[in-house]
Amino acid sequence: MVSTLRIPRLVVAAPSSGSGKTTVATGLMAAFTGRGLTVSPHKAGPDYIDPGYHALATGRPGRNLDAYLCGTELLGPLFAHGAAGADLAVVEGVMGLYDGAAGQGELASTAQLAKALRAPVVLVVDGSSQSRSVAALVHGFASWDPEVRIGGVILNKVGSDRHEELLREALDEAGVDVLGVLRRTPQAATPSRHLGLVPVAEREPDAVAAVAAMAEQVRAGCDLDALWALARSAPPLTGAPWDPAGALAGAGTPPPSGPRPVVAVAGGAAFTFSYAEHAELLTAAGAEVVPFDPLRDEHLPESAGALVIGGGFPEVYAPELSANAALRAEVAALAAAGAPVAAECAGLLYLARELDGAPMCGVLDASARMTERLTLGYRDAVAVGDSVLAPAGTRVSGHEFHRTRLEPGAGTAPAWGVVRPGPPRTEGFVRGGVHASYLHVHWAALPTAASRLVARAVRPGAPV
Repeated sequence: MVSTLRIPRLVVAAPSSGSGKTTVATGLMAAFTGRGLTVSPHKAGPDYIDPGYHALATGRPGRNLDAYLCGTELLGPLFAHGAAGADLAVVEGVMGLYDGAAGQGELASTAQLAKALRAPVVLVVDGSSQSRSVAALVHGFASWDPEVRIGGVILNKVGSDRHEELLREALDEAGVDVLGVLRRTPQAATPSRHLGLVPVAEREPDAVAAVAAMAEQVRAGCDLDALWALARSAPPLTGAPWDPAGALAGAGTPPPSGPRPVVAVAGGAAFTFSYAEHAELLTAAGAEVVPFDPLRDEHLPESAGALVIGGGFPEVYAPELSANAALRAEVAALAAAGAPVAAECAGLLYLARELDGAPMCGVLDASARMTERLTLGYRDAVAVGDSVLAPAGTRVSGHEFHRTRLEPGAGTAPAWGVVRPGPPRTEGFVRGGVHASYLHVHWAALPTAASRLVARAVRPGAPV
């Protein structure tokens, strides 16, 4: 069913990483929420961490929009699904405005997303080391692609009143609206670690204070009325919103029947990486989704018949995860019984024999350790054999993001054959009902992963 979505929206972008997109986007989300608006938060690209801050600012799930992982055809439907019932949508961009998947033009760039959503762009510019040159910089970004509408600029890291005056004069000559000016505010800073910002779940009281500081900084330095007017200038979008039940039906998955199996989903501070659509697909496929925290819970959820362990930072909590021997034993027993277990990145490490010398679940005969090398980037892969998530030959687009190394990196039955970039290689493990891999995959592009996992899940009352 085709529908028309009339929702004010903004895309917050920047010339490069480090300009202050997250501070501005999160601050705008919180500031407009504080005005009584229902704000829908979105993030361009595969990043899991920023959406946690967005959720804290708005009280709604932070959702990702990634053309590489999900395909360009799902950008609009996923946006419409996430923005349902909202008064305003704010989309935080990724890297620089025109940066996308390496060597593939505009694919997965913020510019591509802004065009797909027909959304005006607010360009966050680091003004700390320039004055009049800011006009040339902004002019270049505004004229590079005529289909990208730069609606105005927010100047960040401005040093003084005189500095602000010089920047404003230059942009006035260029005919670009200045929608805000922000000074340095240490209270709004968020600490970083080896994979980016520290997730909200690991520092919630401090994160709440940081988001409040971002909101105050934006309220004090930005023209919210002008930004609201810019957001309202976005034209209507047409097309049907993405729907998990519809996605499953479109993939040929029959409606669920019988008792609802319990799918346990790992969470807490060690496992913070997840896409909201995964739980929605599992629910639509007939599962009861029950979260648990491997750092705190000594037992799996009652009647758990399947297990999903996503990404996160198990390396930071290896001693604590190891100390929870009771839960590790239950995870190993469930996997040994043949129940479906889907593990990505952090989940892969948790299923290994050990991580940095600390005993883990021992489901996989592999050992993991931290390294100095960052492995990062999009991947194209194919399922080497049948698994709980996909039949052999299934092609997926995924993302890899870690500083760990697993020995061996693949089992005798690998999870995926990575076909690009670089030379072909195998990766991950398939063993019984276990599918474990470094590769993050967005199930909106592979909805049958949810239905296959639920179909194999042990029903309540059945022997495990």
